[in-house]
Amino acid sequence: MEMHISLRSLEVFHAVMEMGSVSRAAEMLNLTRPAVSIALSKFEQDLGFQLFHRSKGYFEPTDEAQLLHHETEQGLLSIERIKTRAAQIRGGGVGVINISSNGACAINLLPWVIADFQKVHTRVRVDLLVRSSRKIASWVAGRQSDIGLIDAPVPIPGLTTEIIRSRCVAVLPQGHPLARESVLYPHHLRDQSIIAITGDHSIDRQVDGICAAEHVTIYRRVSASYFAIARNMVRAGAGLAIIDAVNGMADLGDGIVWRPFQPAIYFELAILTNPEQELPQPAQAFLSDLRRALPNTQPDA
Repeated sequence: MEMHISLRSLEVFHAVMEMGSVSRAAEMLNLTRPAVSIALSKFEQDLGFQLFHRSKGYFEPTDEAQLLHHETEQGLLSIERIKTRAAQIRGGGVGVINISSNGACAINLLPWVIADFQKVHTRVRVDLLVRSSRKIASWVAGRQSDIGLIDAPVPIPGLTTEIIRSRCVAVLPQGHPLARESVLYPHHLRDQSIIAITGDHSIDRQVDGICAAEHVTIYRRVSASYFAIARNMVRAGAGLAIIDAVNGMADLGDGIVWRPFQPAIYFELAILTNPEQELPQPAQAFLSDLRRALPNTQPDA
């Protein structure tokens, strides 16, 4: 028996899985809650198995739903790429570059690289998505993204990986007493509130190891998942931070200054491409622009 699956069914299922509830999925899709429930029931009938356990209005995904979720996401991304490419062809464009990035580069680097790139490549569209490192690696492996930028190490084997290693910097308010120092050392962090990077980040592990060797105790009362957010926390007065040079050295006019930190703390950025997919010429040109932008983030100690 031939199975018929509608695009709307895929969209509804994906929205419920991503949003975590039927109500939020309905709001995102601009549908009523009953309409979403009916669409899910129809999708289950088409598939021939149950996707959700229903109890007092709650929808809990089954194991089968979890298995199907990834494939559904990949399918919807493929459809979006087809739509985008068709629109480009219809409008006389010459290509689309799909970039997936973590927060480290997406906020204070890629917008400027993209803007400069499009001054030359005026008919190329660049789509930038911010996701987790594992999701980005999965997209590059599945050819949903042309170029991925993530924290090293790479969570999925088999991808072409270029590691960019850069020195981290300490960021602090312009009026902070330590701003008078030309270089910061572990003893400068004593009795300071240091903003952590969420998730047992390699930068924090390096700082902890160096400070432990110098018998300096680190106080962390707040953490941030993105370097750019950590910088804004510094601006708000939550403490000091040691972050990547891309975000730390950015000239944003926000009253934040950076200082080299000794001994050196390093951040490793991985640029990912798929070895089985030859990058189109516009994507190769963008990758060259990106490489040129990154070396300028190396601070002098």
